[in-house]
Amino acid sequence: MIYRLGVDVGGTNTDAVIIDDNFKLIESIKMPTTEDVSTGILQAIHSVLEQAQIDKSQIKYAMLGTTQCTNAIVERKKLCKVGIIRIGSPATHSIEPMVDWPEDLRKTVSENYYIVKGGYEFDGREIIALDEEEIRSVARDMKGKVEAIAISCVFSHIRSEHEERVAKIVKEELGDIPVSLSHEVASMGLLERENATILNSALMNVAQTVTEGFKQGLLKEGIENAEIYLCQNDGTLMSVEYTKRFPILTVACGPTNSIRGASFLSKMKNAIVLDIGGTTTDIGVIVNAFPRESSQAAEVGGARTNFRMPDILAIGLGGGTIIRENAGQIKVGPDSVGYKITEKALVFGGDTLTATDIAVRLGMSEIGDATKVSHIDKFFAEKVMDKMMELIEEGIDKMKLSSEPVPVVLVGGGGIIVRDGLKAVSEVIRPDNFPVANAIGSAISQVSGTFEKLFTLDSITRDEAIKQAKEEAANIAVKAGADPESIEIVEIEDVPLAYHPGNATKIKVKAAGNLAV
Repeated sequence: MIYRLGVDVGGTNTDAVIIDDNFKLIESIKMPTTEDVSTGILQAIHSVLEQAQIDKSQIKYAMLGTTQCTNAIVERKKLCKVGIIRIGSPATHSIEPMVDWPEDLRKTVSENYYIVKGGYEFDGREIIALDEEEIRSVARDMKGKVEAIAISCVFSHIRSEHEERVAKIVKEELGDIPVSLSHEVASMGLLERENATILNSALMNVAQTVTEGFKQGLLKEGIENAEIYLCQNDGTLMSVEYTKRFPILTVACGPTNSIRGASFLSKMKNAIVLDIGGTTTDIGVIVNAFPRESSQAAEVGGARTNFRMPDILAIGLGGGTIIRENAGQIKVGPDSVGYKITEKALVFGGDTLTATDIAVRLGMSEIGDATKVSHIDKFFAEKVMDKMMELIEEGIDKMKLSSEPVPVVLVGGGGIIVRDGLKAVSEVIRPDNFPVANAIGSAISQVSGTFEKLFTLDSITRDEAIKQAKEEAANIAVKAGADPESIEIVEIEDVPLAYHPGNATKIKVKAAGNLAV
């Protein structure tokens, strides 16, 4: 029997599961997320293995979905000093790199940026040739001052040769330093793409720490043969080496794990997902069994970026949400007791009225001691529940693409606070093992690759362009750890650009496959 170990870190709990090669759940555990994150991960692994009592040598795969990269950006901690090279002189001097970043993040990440000759027009013509001596001079100037390099180029998503050549020169001058290239990280839009690339470089040390820490934690528990993967924010996995190159792709992987887990457990390929934790509810959408991707630029730690992100709406409602009444007015959150719910909530002997207490009072759950909330007026509890459901219904309405009722899959430990009969919802599905859907999502995930490029159809047909994009997406998936024989194309996006000369179209393809054995 072959097993998979899946771990997912949330704001309140760190969940771990073990499933077998038939995707049957063997054991699951929920542990409080610790302040340093790593300790909670190791505790969850130890506990789930202790309960499962399986042959550890048969654990073939270990998957981790973690918030550590997100936390590093938000907290401005453990980030690399980044040397920034923008290939776009003289065309782009009017707006310098990181111009719209929060001051504290900018100072933490970089004080060394250079705008050098080069770059392309929108049709792929060179603005000006690279000055290789200028590049070497810039690289030598950064020596000893930076830990990673971020290279961006005007219209590099059309032609990437300048970025690749600059990267080669930088490595010749500085040796084996981590380098991020913008055409590999993000999409169209120089500033947002550049921001994403800088953040990716800033996370290189965090990625190294996370992957090595997970590896050593597994070894400490006697798991020596497992292949290690990390979860990325499109609901799929990537290998350790791929993670070290593109750590920014782990940002927001938690909600996508829950969406993948919700789809797997409910057998629904298209639905709304409510992932209710102790602090927040993340509302996402399953489209063909994968998370719907956001079409808008996303802010990460205050920096506007355009790399792929899941389309998620977060609302301040969870199992630990604090309920207050003031002059007859009911206030639901948005603050929460979070991971201290087992100390603070009334049903656990605490002194704080929470959403969980309301659910227990109304007979929706048997958690804790129901006698400790029997004094709560039932009419008051129902009014609170109405207000809580209004928040959820408004959130669902914002995420729907039509007025038709939709199925809703409920996951997460806080799912006990949701009642049936939501407006504009065809059914509420509570699948088995829904409290640990996020960890299950990490354990069952496939490996994917996404390729996006602007094609000019004057020199190539649309069919040829799509075929080329499919091949590139499949190659990226294989590099990330997918079995080449199992690759399937799961998404094709073809957007003609009317404003662009040369009959241009933006083609985006996503390929996914099973883990390579």
